[in-house]
Amino acid sequence: MRTETLRDFRVPVTEPAAPYAASTGMPDEAPVYGEYPAYYEDGAQAAAVPPQPGYAPQPPAPPAPPAPHHDPRQDPRHDPRPDPRQEEHPHARGQDHPHPHAHADAEPAHTMSQAGPDEDELDGYTPTYRDLPVIGSGALGGPGDTVQVQYVPQDVAGPGPLYVVGDVHGYLDELLTELRAQGLIDSEGRWSAGNARLWFLGDFTDRGPDGIGVIDLVMRLSAEAAAAGGYCKALMGNHELLLIGAKRFGDTPVVSGAGTATFQAAWLLNGGQRTDMERLQDVHLQWMSRLDAAVLEEGHLLLHSDTTAYLDYGDSIEDVNDTIHELLNRGDVDITWDLFRKFTKRFAFRDEETGPQAVRELLDTYGGSRVVHGHSPIPYLLGEVGTEDGDESRGPEAVDGPHVYADGLAIAMDGGVTMAGKLLVVRLPLSD
Repeated sequence: MRTETLRDFRVPVTEPAAPYAASTGMPDEAPVYGEYPAYYEDGAQAAAVPPQPGYAPQPPAPPAPPAPHHDPRQDPRHDPRPDPRQEEHPHARGQDHPHPHAHADAEPAHTMSQAGPDEDELDGYTPTYRDLPVIGSGALGGPGDTVQVQYVPQDVAGPGPLYVVGDVHGYLDELLTELRAQGLIDSEGRWSAGNARLWFLGDFTDRGPDGIGVIDLVMRLSAEAAAAGGYCKALMGNHELLLIGAKRFGDTPVVSGAGTATFQAAWLLNGGQRTDMERLQDVHLQWMSRLDAAVLEEGHLLLHSDTTAYLDYGDSIEDVNDTIHELLNRGDVDITWDLFRKFTKRFAFRDEETGPQAVRELLDTYGGSRVVHGHSPIPYLLGEVGTEDGDESRGPEAVDGPHVYADGLAIAMDGGVTMAGKLLVVRLPLSD
C-alpha cells in the first residue's frame, strides 16, 4: 500500500567511518539541568505493509464427480492464508544519557560559544552553537514498538479530520498518551481514528529515551491508518538528518561555518542516545531518508523548521522535496551537513517587524494561509524560559497548546517536551 510521499528510488546506506565515540564531546563547563547536560543545537525502505486480511481463495474449477472421503485441505487449489501478524521483537530499554563531562578528543575543532543565541547573531548560527538546554525528567518505560499490528479496513468517503504532532524527541510514553487523548489510537496503541489524517512535523529521536520506538510506532500507524481509510505521515526534521549523518559518516570531518566538525560530535552534543544508535536499522534510515520536507494541507503549509531556508531548494513544494531527496541520496558528507545546518536555523518568524514578512514569503511561494512548524520550543519563542513574574508559572510547564504568532500567520507546535513541557497533538484548523 503506497502513499503520496513514497518515492521510487533507493537510498544507499553506508557505514560510518568509525564507531561512534563513547565520549560526549561536551565542554567541561557545560551546565547540568537535572539529569541532562545542556546540549547544543544550531539556531542550534519504507516499512513493508503486511498483506491485508480478507484474502479470498481462488475460485474452484468446474465440478467433478466427488471422491469418497475427499479432504478439501488436500486440494492444491485450496490456499487458505492466515491473518497477517507483525512479529514482535523485544529490544533493550533504558535511557542512555551522555556523560556531562567532556573529553577533548570528541569535541569539534572549533570552540563552542557558551552564550545563548542572540537575535543579532542568528545569521552566524551553526549546528554546534549552544542552545535549548534539556531539563531532566524521569526515565520512561513505554510499551515501545512491540504492540501487535491489527488492520481494520473500512469503507469511508472523503478525508477525515486533520491532526498535527509537534517534536517528539524520543518521548514515546507522552506521545502514546496524547494520541489516546485525541482518540487517534486505542488502549493497545493501535490506530482507531478511521479516515483521520495525522502529520508528524519531524524530530523523532534524540534527548528522550526511546527515539527508535517512536519511529517504529509512526511506521506502524502509517500502515494501520492507510488500511482504515486515513493516513499517518511525517516530515523530515533536522534530527532525522543528524541521525542519518551520524550513522553514515561518523567522525568524518566536515567544513562548517565555524571550522571543522563531525556528525558524530554534533549528534552527541544534540542529545543523541546510544540505545537509539544500537537499535537503528537500515529500514529506519531508508524511511527517514524518504520523508518530505514540506506539504500543503487544507491551507496549512506544514514544515519542521521556522526558517526561510526552504526557499533555497525550489519554488514549489514538489521541487523542494525532490531536491532535498536528491541531495541526501548522494551520500556526500558535506552536502548532508549543509542540509542539516540549514534545517537547524530558527526564529525567522519571531521578530514583530520582519517575522510576518518572512512567513508571507513562504506562503506566497508555496501556497497556504498559515505556516505550521515545530523545531523551536514555544517557551523560547515567547522568551519566557528562566523568567519569573510573581507567582505565575511562565516556564515550559505553562505551555498547554500551540502558539499563534507573526500576525496570526504562524503556528508553533513544539511545546518543549524535552524541557518538562507538553507534547502537542492538535486538530487543525484551530478554533481561533
